[in-house]
Amino acid sequence: MEFVINEERLTADEYIDFLKHTDLGSQYPKENFEERIATLVKKASISLVARDKEQHIIGVCFGITDFAYWLFMTDLGVVREHTGKGIGKALVKKLHELAGGEDNIIMYTCANENAIPFYEKIGMGKADDVMVLNKINWTYFTVE
Repeated sequence: MEFVINEERLTADEYIDFLKHTDLGSQYPKENFEERIATLVKKASISLVARDKEQHIIGVCFGITDFAYWLFMTDLGVVREHTGKGIGKALVKKLHELAGGEDNIIMYTCANENAIPFYEKIGMGKADDVMVLNKINWTYFTVE
């Protein structure tokens, strides 16, 4: 499958529409969803978009980084009918490279239980050194 990955900022509406076609749309809380997505797409340190030859969005990857030591991949999604074609792996690789490369940058992510086999396949492992402070309201829902 032919696709191109570019650094690109999506609008909130474009990203919300994309989420409807992925399994990523269930990772966000319902509270202030649209406002928070608008902030996410505007402020992520790195914003990558994979497009097919017809310029349709088929994958998205966002990361926050200091470009010196740390990278946190906040979002990785591929349109359902295009999973298993190397798009997610290519997005992760490009994200890591843009942040500074795997020789310099430690990459973390919060993985959905169903995505753990994918992350293990691309060489990521579970971490024992991550701490969490979570006091936000979180009502689970799926973007449809």
